[in-house]
Amino acid sequence: MTPAQACYCYILKCSDGTFYTGWTTDPERRIKRHNAGQASRYTRSRRPVRLVFLEPQSDRLGAMRRERVIKNMTRARKSRLIEELREANAHQKGKRKSKWQGASAGRQLNR
Repeated sequence: MTPAQACYCYILKCSDGTFYTGWTTDPERRIKRHNAGQASRYTRSRRPVRLVFLEPQSDRLGAMRRERVIKNMTRARKSRLIEELREANAHQKGKRKSKWQGASAGRQLNR
């Protein structure tokens, strides 16, 4: 991994309603691996999973630290964190839509 490679912390919602938190350098590839049953034992029996939170981090260490913080949150706090991101994305999408006449607000999370 090169020092400039982007890292992300993510939360997946599993088919049984539970959350799984991890970090990656390639979110799309990682989610595909989770849904193929090749990424973690926890998600293997809880497929399909959906990405509900994706947060860029400055480096691998930052992503690992953020993962640990999120894993230590209660389910209620994780739910609030996910909702805050959705609201921020909706707000940003609305701002860009009016300014850029319908241009995409960037990567959207699956709901």
